[in-house]
Amino acid sequence: MDDLTPPVLAPGRSQTVQRRGRLMPWLIMIAVFGIVVVLVLRLKGGSTQGHYVPLAPQAVGIATVAPHDMQVVDNGLGTVTSLATITVQTQISGVLQTIGFKEGQIVHKGDFLAQIDPRPYQALLNQARGTLLHDQGLLKEAQMDEKRYETLHRQDSIGRQQYEDQVFVVQQYQGSVAADQGSIEAQQVNLDFCHITSPVTGRVGLRQVDQGNYVTPSLANGIVVVTQLDPISVIFTLPEDDVAPIQEQLAAGATLQVVAYDRSNTVQVGTGTLETIDNQIDTTTGTVKLRALFANPKFTLFPNQFVNLRLIVSTVKNALTVPNAAIQTGAPGSFVYVVQPDSTVAVQVVKLGVADSERTQILEGLEAGQKIVVDGADRLRDGAHVTVPGPTTGFKGARGTHHWDPNNPEARHHHRESAD
Repeated sequence: MDDLTPPVLAPGRSQTVQRRGRLMPWLIMIAVFGIVVVLVLRLKGGSTQGHYVPLAPQAVGIATVAPHDMQVVDNGLGTVTSLATITVQTQISGVLQTIGFKEGQIVHKGDFLAQIDPRPYQALLNQARGTLLHDQGLLKEAQMDEKRYETLHRQDSIGRQQYEDQVFVVQQYQGSVAADQGSIEAQQVNLDFCHITSPVTGRVGLRQVDQGNYVTPSLANGIVVVTQLDPISVIFTLPEDDVAPIQEQLAAGATLQVVAYDRSNTVQVGTGTLETIDNQIDTTTGTVKLRALFANPKFTLFPNQFVNLRLIVSTVKNALTVPNAAIQTGAPGSFVYVVQPDSTVAVQVVKLGVADSERTQILEGLEAGQKIVVDGADRLRDGAHVTVPGPTTGFKGARGTHHWDPNNPEARHHHRESAD
């Protein structure tokens, strides 16, 4: 029984053991806090030098800086405008006897369109011809009398006044004959107006009056409207600051190409050339109007159609370019991430030139052959480690799949997808 009795500790030793038991958790917490502080200081020390060291390389897509021909393009909004829109109007009054066209038909200049009843005008023409014959007879009679009077006057058989009066009678009849000839011409013109033909080559619209109606020159809508469709023009506007380069090209004799796209700016509907620039700037909008001329054999451009236009002002040969996706904007301005030989990236500030829907010209900051990041740049910082997936593990980016052959670093290239 005595062996089972627990030993009795001294009062001072018991208090020491209890104190150590209470301090142990605090010591562990202090040690953990110290480790965290050391890690934070290390990360801060690295960031104070402007470099970020990620825990793992970032997968990115790259492209090669290369020279390309860049087009300087001005974009504008325009309206398709026919070169000739003619309201076919009768120039005389009468009954519309015949309609010689079908609505929507393509007609050529001189084609028959309508016929006004010609009988009243034919009768007037016949009457004018009869009057001419009558007056011509009177003129001949007066001329014969004039000759006789002239002979008698030389023989002093008649007075001078009688002879001169006869001369004036001849002149009066000559005037009557001339008036009759003018009347015949006028009636012939009216008769010709009865046969209405197309003044231009184009498409006829909807018929404005039916056969059998009495028509007059004051008819509000005319008989039909003919609109020329080929060639056709587009009137569009550009900012006044864009006019000077265009004027320089035209003054040098250049022919500027204009490409038209539909309302959605996705489908090309025509290719033409710049025809002319308006002679004044609209002060309310600061824009100027221009006219482009388009061949339109398939009638893809329709009058009053809204289109988007791209005017190719000039072409910059062998411009150093990068894909638009490579351009980043931040505190330094415009910059790109350049892939270094040690598989890190460096921030490179660049000066930009002209741009199109796919590429941007680099004026300063890059050289041909350098590798730049085009996908995954939003996850990078200066000095970050990157990896480029190989052909079997293409990196899917916003502008396509980018491949890199690890056995041939120079074979890095950028492929755009056909659906782009």
